[in-house]
Amino acid sequence: MKLIILDQTGVINQSSDAFIKTPEEWIPIPGSLDAIARLTHSGYRVVIATNQSGIGRGLLDMATYNAINDKMYKAVNQAGGRIDAIFFCPHTSVDKCSCRKPATGLLDEIMQRYGVNLKNAPAVGDSLKDLQAAATVGAIPMLVLTGNGQTTRTAKEIPAGTQIFENLAAVADALAGEE
Repeated sequence: MKLIILDQTGVINQSSDAFIKTPEEWIPIPGSLDAIARLTHSGYRVVIATNQSGIGRGLLDMATYNAINDKMYKAVNQAGGRIDAIFFCPHTSVDKCSCRKPATGLLDEIMQRYGVNLKNAPAVGDSLKDLQAAATVGAIPMLVLTGNGQTTRTAKEIPAGTQIFENLAAVADALAGEE
């Protein structure tokens, strides 16, 4: 099974310093929906692993987060793609949970649910936490320069072997080109 793990905010949709708190604030990054469609058509199962501390901070509730995800699912489906599942951490950094990236709890859950090892699976993110979690489980960390990616690119702690792409569309170009 070909599996690709995507962060959500900053990779699929635009980020906001004030958090995405409503479906109306969820705006796809240009090209991201078509990129997911191309990945789907290339045989990838697209899975999201995302920190969503806005829930833990009380900025949005589960019903609102589900409505945001419904909007995303519909937009991806209309573009011809499919998201298999969303794994999310609702906690804040003060909670010290095992699921908030850079911890690997979300990725461990993906491995358990799908019965796969993520070694060499592409894992796309825009933050250092995304890349660190991917590297820890042996996935291929892929940094996109959308969202916080430009800032992350300058971090000294970027895991060795991190691949850098302009956006999710460029990731899809590279991976679909391997077919």
